Amino acid sequence: MNNISPLKHTGFIASSIFFTILSSPAFAEISCDSESTEAKHHYIPANNKTVHWGYFSKNKAPQAVVQSGDFVTLETLTHHANDDAERMVKGDPGAESVFKWEKNDKGVDRRGAGPMDASIYGRGAGEGFGVHVLTGPVYVCGAEPGDVLEVRILDMYPRPSGNPKYAGKTYGVNAAAWWGYHYNDMIEDPKPREVITIFELDATGEKDWAKAIYNYRWVPQTDPNGVVHEKIDYPGVPVDHSTITKNTKVLENIRVPVRLHFGTMGVAPVETDYVDSIPPGYFGGNIDDWRIGKGGTMYYPVAVEGALLSAGDPHAAQGDSELAGTAIETSMTGVVQVILHKQNELQDTVLQGLDYPLLETDTEWVVHGFSYPNYLEALGEKAQSEIYAKSSIDNAMRDAFRKMRHFLMTAKGLTEDEAISLMSVSADFGITQVVDGNWGVHGVIEKRVFAGDSIN
Repeated sequence: MNNISPLKHTGFIASSIFFTILSSPAFAEISCDSESTEAKHHYIPANNKTVHWGYFSKNKAPQAVVQSGDFVTLETLTHHANDDAERMVKGDPGAESVFKWEKNDKGVDRRGAGPMDASIYGRGAGEGFGVHVLTGPVYVCGAEPGDVLEVRILDMYPRPSGNPKYAGKTYGVNAAAWWGYHYNDMIEDPKPREVITIFELDATGEKDWAKAIYNYRWVPQTDPNGVVHEKIDYPGVPVDHSTITKNTKVLENIRVPVRLHFGTMGVAPVETDYVDSIPPGYFGGNIDDWRIGKGGTMYYPVAVEGALLSAGDPHAAQGDSELAGTAIETSMTGVVQVILHKQNELQDTVLQGLDYPLLETDTEWVVHGFSYPNYLEALGEKAQSEIYAKSSIDNAMRDAFRKMRHFLMTAKGLTEDEAISLMSVSADFGITQVVDGNWGVHGVIEKRVFAGDSIN
């Protein structure tokens, strides 16, 4: 990865970068004409006009139109903010516009890739078939199928609570929920149960750890439209704190190291109009790898014109596997630079033949394997429902192995025998997540293995 000086959120503005804020969420016509050779900096705030909730879409109007080399600041919100709206929504105009929910009046109505009339389960528009609040998309001029989009994560910082009562603090949520790996394997009563734990962080970033301040068991919540949610089955349901019992003696004397990262970031897939944001795939999406943070660079294969990059599902901390169902889900802002690599320029580079999301850090290369590398294609018309019943760590490991083999043979010029030997003695494979429908295994190999090799 080329050395790039990170932009600091303390107000630094490089002399060659211009800041622009996009005020309209839709373009009547996309214009990519630009005579300037200087990189621009685009700012996309998070509000009910700039986010899409629970899905990727190749037809979503872009929130910014950028050139290769441009910078983008993306404000992102956690879909769990209403678990403690007092701390995570109140006093924050952007969050208030997104999480607004009065009877038959929601700030963002569609939440998920399901039907708008909630005709399947009656949960609400979009049915919660996809849960993440995503900012964007970003249209990259010149991007076409077969190209690769490079996304450099230059900075990430917490979104402070807008409530003056909690000035200087940021809050996050861990939900040990019904989709967690643990849910049907509990030993204490009552079982099963869903538990929300609220964490506090230092909004200035000076303290690099989070602490739990209380937890509570989920009890049935009635949303403003009168729908009762026995479980956490629809994103953004306002939790009535008069109905819960708070336990303030939780994880005492425990500090959780902060590892800010995007749980979900990716480009639009081509297979269908609305794609559930939960299962990841070749397009990236909800990979939930804590390594996708400041200093990391993601490479995504472009599937549609303009790439249509979106990001969200911000995390303060997460362990490999995300076992209970979520990370510490919080709100934060990220600064990225997007660089387009055209298909005809990929030969004999590390990106040759790339058809999966690849991560580069200062010291490592990381491939991401899934139960199905492209579940949308492999499982047919019912892919978005069937994937949840077909996930397999065996399949994800097999896919990660194949991707690491491809990387070593293509990017490093090894034979298959050499690649297999090197994987066995130098690569680390770990479980990225077992909760996102399309389970993940990542393969990590250190750059120092390739002594004397020039990466770029």
